[in-house]
Amino acid sequence: MKILIVDDEEVLQDVLTALLSKAGYETSSARTAKEARQVLAAEEIDLVLVDLMLPDGSGLDLLKDIRGSDPEQIVIVITAFSSVEGAIQAMRDGAFHYIPKPFKNEEVLLTVEHGLDQRRLAQENKSLRAQLRQRYGFDNIIGKSKLMEQVFELIQLAAPAKSNILVLGESGTGKELVAKAIHHHSRRSKGPFVTVNSGSMPPDLLESTLFGHEKGAFTGAHSIKKGLFELADKGSIFFDEIGNIPLDTQSKLLRVIQEKEFMRLGGVETLTADVRIIAATNADLETAVREKVFREDLYYRLNVITINLPPLRERTEDVPLLIRHFLNIYAEENEKPVATISSEAMGTLLDYGWPGNVRELQNVIERAVVLSTSDTLDRSSLPPSVTRKYGVSSPPATLPDGGISLKEAISSYERQLIIKALQASGGVQKRAAELLSLKPTTLHEMMKRLNVSIDGLALQ
Repeated sequence: MKILIVDDEEVLQDVLTALLSKAGYETSSARTAKEARQVLAAEEIDLVLVDLMLPDGSGLDLLKDIRGSDPEQIVIVITAFSSVEGAIQAMRDGAFHYIPKPFKNEEVLLTVEHGLDQRRLAQENKSLRAQLRQRYGFDNIIGKSKLMEQVFELIQLAAPAKSNILVLGESGTGKELVAKAIHHHSRRSKGPFVTVNSGSMPPDLLESTLFGHEKGAFTGAHSIKKGLFELADKGSIFFDEIGNIPLDTQSKLLRVIQEKEFMRLGGVETLTADVRIIAATNADLETAVREKVFREDLYYRLNVITINLPPLRERTEDVPLLIRHFLNIYAEENEKPVATISSEAMGTLLDYGWPGNVRELQNVIERAVVLSTSDTLDRSSLPPSVTRKYGVSSPPATLPDGGISLKEAISSYERQLIIKALQASGGVQKRAAELLSLKPTTLHEMMKRLNVSIDGLALQ
């Protein structure tokens, strides 16, 4: 860490230079404000020690210049007892601390150490924010297709706004990744990003999780607990599968959105939270509204800006990009020499329908890399669900004279594949999910969407 000493007294310069050098710091010197500005422009300085009385001006003016050009720069002022008022003003202007003359060596070293600790923390936070921007930047949401370009453009426009956002897409399309990208490109990026797994939580537990509870609110509530809305204050809260929230909780959620107020369970105090809501679902909320299982007023509050994520089968030109992306990640993670993919394997992956979307492709590539024994990923490393069709005929390759509903044809094909997988697995959904390279929860969601029931299937 490098320290700049700004003082026109030669003795003081020598004492401070010797003291700080002995403590392991690198130092530079300046005797005037002009020299100090030149050093700061030419060198990377971590902390500045500046006397308030300089030959060519006030140390306060130099302090303001330094803080104006670098708000995170640590400045410690040195002052005589007669100018303590100036030191107090320096603190108001952003100085980290002040050291009165005559000073003790231990006091100087301790103050410098504390100042550099704050400098390190600021640099770490800056680095972390940069990492987060890179991790959740658009370059990590892979795609060059026209559909994904439209998604990227909408994210860029929506992120800086204050409006709530609804992300729509099938399971596995990357809705949470989009939500994180929106948060980390927004003005709330320094605030928390809190996720609510609303699709897998019992109603009573969900309400307590969202709003918190007071001590004694219910059996087992032995202490006060803050809810996720309190924890997400000044940040964003992401509701995964918002369509699964019970109606009673929906009304309370609506109040938080409209009034920014809520109460803990068992509480009487009204609390406030400044939170941006990003919600996601793979369900048809408009149908849910018509069926009276989702509040219409809540739907319109959430659906201010809508981002539709296309399924992978509608953007096949992105599949090779995603394959190479996941190939690089899992080859490095598993210390495998896999560097490329055979044309046969690539063709197989391009021909597949990807009912589980990007998440399924990611799982397939991870499995293939782990099982591969060469530097080229070939077809033998791919799972049976990708390389065989379970005897199900492919969707028609030619259009009938009267046309065809692509959506219905794809849904029918997915339904047949799921039925065959369930039959092959004896009705064990976990095994059927493995055959399809899906997560059990994804298979369950698809079965509900496609109205597939184990009852009545001819199981093996």
